[in-house]
Amino acid sequence: MAAEYETIAGQVDTEIEISRSRFLTRLDRVDSEDAARAVSAEVRAEHPRARHHCSAFVLGSDGRVQRSNDDGEPGGTAGAPMLDALVSAGLSDVVAVVTRYFGGVLLGAGGLTRAYRAPVPGAVLEAERVRRGLRTEVAVASSYEVAAQIEAEARRRGFTVGEAEYGAAVLQRFAVAEEEVAALATLAAELSAGAATVTPGEAAYVDLRG
Repeated sequence: MAAEYETIAGQVDTEIEISRSRFLTRLDRVDSEDAARAVSAEVRAEHPRARHHCSAFVLGSDGRVQRSNDDGEPGGTAGAPMLDALVSAGLSDVVAVVTRYFGGVLLGAGGLTRAYRAPVPGAVLEAERVRRGLRTEVAVASSYEVAAQIEAEARRRGFTVGEAEYGAAVLQRFAVAEEEVAALATLAAELSAGAATVTPGEAAYVDLRG
């Protein structure tokens, strides 16, 4: 299980022409095989007259789940090179679907392999890359005045600040790396003179933004 990995923010659509055939690429973020296949089905529904809708996806923090589909093109000439392009880009939790409108020119096995691989790096360049990391959720309960101080210092240190609940006290959630849980607890104790309550929760992958 990787501590961090990269995916994309969301859907990207691109188009290129190779030897009179149109190749439309959809790149999208997914979190399961079912979601990846749903994207492929969506593209197929949008382009019912296209000859092929080839696909590839990579899932998991370590990119362990990898699948590809040639959708009627000669075996290994479409999905596999698309998958190679995704892996080479260092992305996971992402699916690529390349739709081909045949232009009348036969490309041969080598030409098809190059033609199906080529659109994927271009779509990756158009996508916003997002880094995800394994973080532990930590809930800190403190007074309103102290909560504001803890939040400000946590942001300065680069901790991810989550949702807050406001009642008699403030229950603020943070997402921090496992090795930083103790540092957050120490920070809360120092700023609250020991009055804050710190409760670590489960670890999960979160987007690491700004």
